[in-house]
Amino acid sequence: MLNPLRLSAALILLASTSLFAAAAQDAPTKNLKGAIKIDGSSTVYPITEAVAEEFRKIAPRVRPTVGISGTGGGFKRFQSGETDISDASRPIKKSEADACAKLGIDFVEVPIAFDGLSIVVHPKNSFADKLTVAELKTIFAAETAPKTWKEVRSDWPATPLKVYMPGTDSGTFDYFREVVLGKDGKVRADASVSEDDNVLVRGVSGDEGAIGFFGCAYYFENKDAIRAVSVVSPKGDAVLPSKETIEGGTYAPFSRPLFIYVSAKSAARSEIAAFVSFYIANAGKYAEEVGYVKFPDATYARVKANWDARKLGTQFTDAEGNSIMGALDAIYK
Repeated sequence: MLNPLRLSAALILLASTSLFAAAAQDAPTKNLKGAIKIDGSSTVYPITEAVAEEFRKIAPRVRPTVGISGTGGGFKRFQSGETDISDASRPIKKSEADACAKLGIDFVEVPIAFDGLSIVVHPKNSFADKLTVAELKTIFAAETAPKTWKEVRSDWPATPLKVYMPGTDSGTFDYFREVVLGKDGKVRADASVSEDDNVLVRGVSGDEGAIGFFGCAYYFENKDAIRAVSVVSPKGDAVLPSKETIEGGTYAPFSRPLFIYVSAKSAARSEIAAFVSFYIANAGKYAEEVGYVKFPDATYARVKANWDARKLGTQFTDAEGNSIMGALDAIYK
């Protein structure tokens, strides 16, 4: 039988060793210092801001700042070297990647979570229960630009139709335009636009004839003020955005991954390397907390491996500059 005094001493030693190990593990993070400049997508902002807030607790001398100038606006700052990390609700375009290369900005592409682009109307709109991509094109295209809902579908009422959507610097706008209008499609000129998705929520919730689109997190947070419309998928099913339909890919063609892009030069700084590693380790948790959909664990393991290897460039845009769409596992290696 073990002597009680020896047992107590062993337990004290074990506890001391554990505390020392924990302190040693925390010390490098607590000793980090510096500023991290982040800008870009308003869709990705809630995740990045949640990560930044939690990172400040373990690295109080590091100052991450997160802007919301839109995906395109964020890439403009990123490619000129003004920021360390760019939030993006779409893959980087070839023109943006070329601009980065021209100025010597290498980058690591980091997928972080799933989002579903939600089509929403006022709750009192009881007739628009589902929409096809062709009908969405009729509503949003410059060449058609219907003034009433009856012009979209003849058995709908002649309620005045008002469009709310993200601005042209938004990755959500780019994604919607490519899927619905085509890469060079022109959107109607009378739409109310904003880079702030909360402004769009207020616009749709205050106008009975309104329709708009933005990331699913803003829909999930405001279900009492707006109503999502089912979208007819390529398979012919009318599907609403939910965590299950987005992750499973049945909410098509409006399920998409979200990203951060990290400057390779900035990644050499210990505070930024630590921040991005913390981001990847916690992306699924914070994505779900703010209303997005986390990746499977195997995908995050792949993201971590690519980050640890500092794998440069994009896997989501082909050599001709076209976005590569499809199942994430088939694209991201």
